[in-house]
Amino acid sequence: MKLQRKNRLRATALGALAVSSALVLTACGSDNNSGSATGGSGEKTSAASDVKCDDAKGQLLASGSSAQKNAMDLWVKNYMAGCEGVEINYKASSSGEGIIAFNQGTVGFAGSDSALKPEEVTDSKKICKTGQGINLPMVGGPIAIGFHLEGVDSLTLDAPTLAKIFDGKIKKWNDTAIAKLNDGAKLPNKAIQAFHRSEDSGTTQNLGKYLAATASNDWKYEPEKKWPAPGGQAASGSAGVAAQVKQVDGSIGYFELSYASSQSISTVDIQTGGSAPVKASSENASKAIAAAKITGTGKDLALGLDYTTKAEGAYPIVLVTYEVVCDTGNKAETLPTVKSFLNYTAGDAGQKLLTEAGYAPIPTEINAKVRETIASLS
Repeated sequence: MKLQRKNRLRATALGALAVSSALVLTACGSDNNSGSATGGSGEKTSAASDVKCDDAKGQLLASGSSAQKNAMDLWVKNYMAGCEGVEINYKASSSGEGIIAFNQGTVGFAGSDSALKPEEVTDSKKICKTGQGINLPMVGGPIAIGFHLEGVDSLTLDAPTLAKIFDGKIKKWNDTAIAKLNDGAKLPNKAIQAFHRSEDSGTTQNLGKYLAATASNDWKYEPEKKWPAPGGQAASGSAGVAAQVKQVDGSIGYFELSYASSQSISTVDIQTGGSAPVKASSENASKAIAAAKITGTGKDLALGLDYTTKAEGAYPIVLVTYEVVCDTGNKAETLPTVKSFLNYTAGDAGQKLLTEAGYAPIPTEINAKVRETIASLS
């Protein structure tokens, strides 16, 4: 009896160990959402197989735009799953901080929602010993105007009204200017709490470009990365602004659509003068970005956007986020990794991920030039 009992206990323990081992293996597999698992042949069976590591190695530091953070998170995860031993560390801070870090030589590339200014290009020549910093458009998308107003699920605004709200000229949600654009809506007699970015931000600058182009009588500020209007409340990064809008009843703010989608924040439809207000969506932003023209020279691929578009279904408040690199004079130790990683982000697999994450891919013709430029980096 004792022997049988010992055998039963031993069998139970072995069974528990087998179940435990299976759970561990399952958990490891579930963490690998990038799908870098291999089949019996040892070949990658997922998006990781689209990554060409080439001579990439070690750690690559990058920083800048928080607008592209959600896209960058996906890219980094998939890339690192495909390139064992390579670490991409992207710090999502702000476009301004990214450019500063790039021109100080502390990062391999920077993310910026605005193209380099002439003085920033000049500064870059100290780091890019034989060249200069250039702009590679990599991420497109709508700047959503998010709002939180209890009892109101749908809201339409036009550029002049939006300008007056962010400039503190319209202070209540039941203001006649808002009511005219939202016939039948039950707008409360509630104070508007407008949130903006606290740090220098390309998202701020792109919103400023839209307001300056479409509501010049009501928005008298130059489009700069620093928030120009008095009043309002500041929060850090797109994530910070989105968090405040999510939490505060009566609030409004601006951030990339991916932040609104991930937190179920309602967004404003924009009356552009077309037949119907336009919703913030990747598809509608793509219609506006498709009309962009390259304004940069040489290898610089800075784009000019038409914020005044009235094309049907084109969402006008858009941004393009650039990856800023040296055209020549990149650091030899990080250049292979920079090229390998950017080849992935600009490739078909990397660009396809953008729509799924609430962004918009770069138009095909422009993206082809981006790939050519990446290949030529030295």
